[in-house]
Amino acid sequence: MYVIVCASQKGGSGKTTLSGHLAVEASRAGAGEIALIDTDPQGSLAAWWNARNAPTPHFVKAGMADLDEALTGLHQAGIKIAVIDTPPAITQSISRVVAHADMVIIPTRPSPHDLRAVGATVDIAERHGKPVIFVINAATPRARITGESAVALSQHGTVAPITIHHRVDFAASMIDGRTVGEVVPNSQSAKEMKDLWFYIQDRLSRIVRDPDILPHLRPDHLAVNSVLPESEVAAEGVEEEEPVMVAEPPPVTETPERRPGPERRVPLDARAHERRSFGRRGNDHPAWSVK
Repeated sequence: MYVIVCASQKGGSGKTTLSGHLAVEASRAGAGEIALIDTDPQGSLAAWWNARNAPTPHFVKAGMADLDEALTGLHQAGIKIAVIDTPPAITQSISRVVAHADMVIIPTRPSPHDLRAVGATVDIAERHGKPVIFVINAATPRARITGESAVALSQHGTVAPITIHHRVDFAASMIDGRTVGEVVPNSQSAKEMKDLWFYIQDRLSRIVRDPDILPHLRPDHLAVNSVLPESEVAAEGVEEEEPVMVAEPPPVTETPERRPGPERRVPLDARAHERRSFGRRGNDHPAWSVK
């Protein structure tokens, strides 16, 4: 059994919503028997699951004292992946949960306050030697700070190439025990969550070196562009130009009647070699950074 922990000391980062969505997407993707564990005393995830009619994913409400017992029971019951939601701000509790993780997911809103708060959670994961995946959550569409946040977070760990944007259907879908993929399956929010799970499933398989949990279908559209707002993708010019093929000049044959003429060269348009790179311009220096 493999354990995915959603952790963040910053309240309101979206851990509970993300945990429920990922567990449901894992079940729908056929990743095996999936279980949710709610360690948050507020019990928001438990309330959502109690309103749910579908039999999957399975659910366990566990405190810090009985977490080991709960994980052992799930393993014996044949659970393949357990997704754990953690309480905010309680460092000791988060640390005890992270100790069981095979992967730590840190949802982060693209704001200076959230980025400054990331460091404490990263320290906990590093202390236990656990791999970290940042997920930019509740992003405003076409906001420049989304791309800047991805650059800042990438200095401290891996950033998922799928941004979860702030939309009403995403948050409202948790009201009646369902997820956005079940309520509005053709929406952009549903597509983002499906892509995010495929990415996390692929990363988890590589981290634990278990090919059995590799996704059966790998979306070919997952790329770095996914962390950029749509307006910036076009502005930054991330698409590469086609290479320019230049024919070599024919050799000049020397004869007694003719001397070799000056070497002829085919001029290249310097603009054909221009490439723009992903990232901020050199004169852009945000006033915030991850600490």
